[in-house]
Amino acid sequence: MDSAEFRRRGKEMVDFVADYLEGIEGRQVYPDVEPGYLRPLIPTTAPEEPDTFEDIISDVEKIIMPGVTHWHSPFFFAYFPSANSYPALLADILCGAIGCIGFSWAASPACTELETVMMDWLGKMLKLPEAFLAGQVGEGGGVIQGSASEATLVALLAARTKVTRRLQAASPGLTQGAIMEKLVAYSSDQAHSSVERAGLIGGVKLKAIPSDGKFAMRASALQEALERDKAEGLIPFFVVATLGTTSCCSFDNLLEVGPICNKEDMWLHIDAAYAGSSFICPEFRHLLNGVEFADSFNFNPHKWLLVNFDCSAMWVKKRTDLIGAFKLDPLYLKHNHQDSGLITDYRHVGLAHQFERLVQQDPRFEICTEVTLGLVCFRLKGSNRLNEELLERINSAKKIHLVPCHLRDKFVLRFAICARTVESAHVQLAWEHVAQLATSLLAAPRD
Repeated sequence: MDSAEFRRRGKEMVDFVADYLEGIEGRQVYPDVEPGYLRPLIPTTAPEEPDTFEDIISDVEKIIMPGVTHWHSPFFFAYFPSANSYPALLADILCGAIGCIGFSWAASPACTELETVMMDWLGKMLKLPEAFLAGQVGEGGGVIQGSASEATLVALLAARTKVTRRLQAASPGLTQGAIMEKLVAYSSDQAHSSVERAGLIGGVKLKAIPSDGKFAMRASALQEALERDKAEGLIPFFVVATLGTTSCCSFDNLLEVGPICNKEDMWLHIDAAYAGSSFICPEFRHLLNGVEFADSFNFNPHKWLLVNFDCSAMWVKKRTDLIGAFKLDPLYLKHNHQDSGLITDYRHVGLAHQFERLVQQDPRFEICTEVTLGLVCFRLKGSNRLNEELLERINSAKKIHLVPCHLRDKFVLRFAICARTVESAHVQLAWEHVAQLATSLLAAPRD
């Protein structure tokens, strides 16, 4: 493909993408395929001769699209949003064309400096404390990670290195192994599974703190765990507080947990992967109160801010904590500037409250947690099995797509406003569909 054909095919691809997004509402949101459907439809080895562009696009439509879950369909209400937009798609083309790998300032100065400046922009939009910003001479700053899971792991490893060096400085005879076996980290029992994985990868104990009636981590439960572990000779060093949990969008109490972390000299990492975008809105900024106690903070612009995956924004108060934990300087990476510091759609919230009101008007259903942002947790009043059957009927019909969660011992349905194209009419249709399936389910003979 030469530049002339690239220009022509590029225009065709833009048309294909625009047609796909404009017509996505007409596609079945969840595919009718079984595991292994794809292998018999494509060659067993890579082709030795190229296919034509037309044949490739035809295969995408005939072979790939039937197995696609359409995350940007206005009838996709599962998981959490995964954003995109036309400007973001165009930006991806430019990034791919420049193709630089920005692992250091020298590798591409504009790449490094633009990331630093724009992370400051975003931090200011969130009204983060000045300590988290790089500015001209700041000690903090932001960096883009691939995911919130990655950010949690990076924070944990930085905290592990920091506490290890501190303890070894105080007691030079202590080995890293002796310290590692005593380190313990904490998170709410509602935290994402990636927090537990970070503990496994980091080789440290991770303990779940029981949440309260609103599924939030509170000071008393955390303090009790700390006192118990210190009495057993363990070393508490790291706490993850979640703002907007995956299960039910609950919020750990930063104003309680934060001072304990500071007093105990533990690294506090805030995981606001889903909810963080909302803090730009003045009416939701209070949910971030207490961030001043944190050592690191993370959220995903690729959920609400119309930015393509993957873009997970992470800030630290002292970037030397990260640099010190991961710094390796082979000769080929050394350069003369080693220490150079590194629009959204909030209708989601209103649409979620619309669905909440619809649920509340039906006495057969109940709302399971407070609706704060774009997620509604609801269920039929009755057994878990009844709600499992309702979800099976919803997803088997493939008109809308939902996923469940467990809150304590209850099986709960999650309705998340995801696509930027969702409108009030889609929410109304989704509720009518759920209500009709509930009616048929409740009318069916029971065992």
